[in-house]
Amino acid sequence: MKIFTSILVVIAIALIIFNITLLDFKNLFEGDSLVGLIGIVASFCAVCILLIFRMSKLIEEKSKNHR
Repeated sequence: MKIFTSILVVIAIALIIFNITLLDFKNLFEGDSLVGLIGIVASFCAVCILLIFRMSKLIEEKSKNHR
């Protein structure tokens, strides 16, 4: 599971980098820039959710070993 979440985090970071290339800072809320912003926010959310999931699994594993 750790490898799977790591792969997903890497993919999400790659999507953030790709979406940064779509940004036009002169017209940030129009056209492809808006799509890029939405993609960046969605990718950041995915990274946060995956890191929370990984931390919860780590806590669960430690609590099982502690018993």
